[in-house]
Amino acid sequence: MQKTAEEANALVNALIEVQIPDGREVILGVPFVFLSEAIKSTTSSAISIAAQNCHQENSGAYTGEISCGMLSSVGVDYVILGHSERRAQFAESHTLLAAKVDQVLAHGLKPIFCCGEPLQIREAGTHVEYVAKQLEESLFHLDAGALDNVIIAYEPIWAIGTGVTASPQQAQDMHAAIRKMLTSKYGDDAAQAMRILYGGSVKPANANELFSQEDVDGGLVGGASLKAEDFAAIIQA
Repeated sequence: MQKTAEEANALVNALIEVQIPDGREVILGVPFVFLSEAIKSTTSSAISIAAQNCHQENSGAYTGEISCGMLSSVGVDYVILGHSERRAQFAESHTLLAAKVDQVLAHGLKPIFCCGEPLQIREAGTHVEYVAKQLEESLFHLDAGALDNVIIAYEPIWAIGTGVTASPQQAQDMHAAIRKMLTSKYGDDAAQAMRILYGGSVKPANANELFSQEDVDGGLVGGASLKAEDFAAIIQA
């Protein structure tokens, strides 16, 4: 929940000028009120647009909520689901997120599904089991064809906005564990095709090392994405 309309336009316009390396995709997760303008601004660019959330119902008496039909109608491509802030502050459950995943896919949009553990789970050494439950209860009802439209973003909650970053090895270990879960459920081809992003204090100084890990396919970038120069450096990484 950042930036005024003028500031948001300036950020998008700056990012449009960034040279995006071949084979890379850049997606901006935009607040609802700025979506239409961001989509117009990026029409001729290589940048795609994501909403930061959606409602689990198609329509109805849900004042203040936004449906996937609304998002699709203005040209949104992706929807971020299950971000740790949504889980913690708005009590979003695994069951609710499964319903949101279904809505997003039903409208031809692609979910960016967030998963990750809080500090006490990491310290207890049960983080792999914790994330497995998130995936099993919110994603693993999908068939392989539907899963092909999903991006997974692993965000260790203890490393979000804290300045603490998971070490490259910690990131790699968890990403490899997630890919192993996918292999067990869907087979190796589907697991290897899945893009798994790392989110947790990604910045220009650590992006190269994080993204060089075998199973880290990109980043879900927070604070650094609000500064065009920093986000451009991460895109180049």
